[in-house]
Amino acid sequence: MSLMMFDRPVFVKDGSHIIQEVACLEDALEYLYDWPKKRRGETYETALGACKRAFEANYPRSAARDAFADFANSEGILEEVSEPLPWMTVSGAERGGVAS
Repeated sequence: MSLMMFDRPVFVKDGSHIIQEVACLEDALEYLYDWPKKRRGETYETALGACKRAFEANYPRSAARDAFADFANSEGILEEVSEPLPWMTVSGAERGGVAS
């Protein structure tokens, strides 16, 4: 398990149908680096700075996660997930067990 994992993932929507899981600092930084330059603002800069500090130094991952979630919320792309998404559940056969 990566030391860069968030305690819980952030889910963001891409368009109207695709939900992406951002589970670690690497995911958050990649998402932020890919964000369109014309849409970068103060919350973007705050999230990027927090994620970089957490990646490079002794800055809390929870603070970086919260900054990323605040960015996603301010952009209207934060997705609240109250139940597991299909890729988060695994059937017995996929875990190595025998399907009945």
